[in-house]
Amino acid sequence: MKRKIAMAMVFSMVCGMLTGCGAQKEASTAAKDEASGNEASGDAVNFVIWHDCDDAIAKVVEDEVNEKLSEDNISITFEKKSDFMDVMKLYGNDPANGPDMYMHAHDCVGTFAEMGIVTPIEGIVSQETMDGLFDMTVEAGVYKDKQYLMPLYYETLVLITNDALWEGEIPKTTEELYDYMVAHTDENAGVYAVLNQHSTAYNVASFINGFGGYILNSNAQPGLNLDATKEAIAYNKKFAQLQADGDYNTITTLFNEGKAAAIIGGPWLTSGIEAAGIQYSVHSLSDIALPNGNKLAPYAGVYSVGVLNNGVSSEAKKNALGKVLDAMGSKELGEKLALSCGCAPANEAAYANEEITKIEMLNAIKTTAESAQPMPNVPEMIVLWGPTESLLAEVNKSGADIDKAAETYQQQALTAIEDMK
Repeated sequence: MKRKIAMAMVFSMVCGMLTGCGAQKEASTAAKDEASGNEASGDAVNFVIWHDCDDAIAKVVEDEVNEKLSEDNISITFEKKSDFMDVMKLYGNDPANGPDMYMHAHDCVGTFAEMGIVTPIEGIVSQETMDGLFDMTVEAGVYKDKQYLMPLYYETLVLITNDALWEGEIPKTTEELYDYMVAHTDENAGVYAVLNQHSTAYNVASFINGFGGYILNSNAQPGLNLDATKEAIAYNKKFAQLQADGDYNTITTLFNEGKAAAIIGGPWLTSGIEAAGIQYSVHSLSDIALPNGNKLAPYAGVYSVGVLNNGVSSEAKKNALGKVLDAMGSKELGEKLALSCGCAPANEAAYANEEITKIEMLNAIKTTAESAQPMPNVPEMIVLWGPTESLLAEVNKSGADIDKAAETYQQQALTAIEDMK
């Protein structure tokens, strides 16, 4: 997810030609042909999984599952697709060229479900495995009351502080945080207390969700003109006035240059912070309460595995699939994802590992899972980022009447959703 999450998680929906994919298609077909032959003979089952994640993460998952299931003659093979959404739309239901499974951020599952290319995993994966996962990560894979995804790991926003600049304890409330910002921000000198992408929907969702509003609900209804949403946007504005221009590049540069005591972001920021030689600490947003008593509630992106219809094309594959999903949801895989790749595993028991308890980022993300909400996984979310961010920009920069602006962009959102039909 990395920087794409911080920049509002807008997935490219532009369909392109499959340039350079011929070799990958040929390899995929060969792997599936071999698996089909082995399955027919009762010897082995192999599942082809398409992804566009970090190769190191895919390798950890592949190695762990294949090792765990080697005696069962069950294996998985990952294939990276840089044009993931395009090829899934074109080949998702193609038995010869499509995959059996996929690994991706959870928010595309609604699109795939509406296309009819994915199958629910209820009755395939064991309930014991699902019970061992964080509720929030499981919820991310539910679409229209059906469980489609096996969560592997997740990302969300945290508060990252510069150890050399932050003074005192971390505030327990947003009002205390605001007071700290007022006391420690000097825009004329280019010095800031806490930076955030204050006009980016993904980041402001922490306030909107915490106030009880929403950008889009599970029924694909936009909520930009709800009283709770407007209250959150108005509340965010006073913070925005102390956070530079809120642009991703601006605020990350300021923090990495030592001109800000803290920044709200995610694990995708740490490589740049470390390269800048900054000693930092990580804190959960769930430890900071809003005036209504609720915790800040950021969006979370959950990297998960979904099953294409091809993956259950026979009883043998269905039975084997259950073992694969159970292995993916295991404590052992969760520990390896955390220790090898720095991922926050969906498996709760993995955090009991002594080495993992020492990783500040992972434990902050784990704590934030208590209040975090999965990004909406309905297809309509793709057209909500634009109206929401236009609303935020107008309110934050021009001081527009929030009631009128909210009605304007609510109507834009409704029109955009209608145009999708």
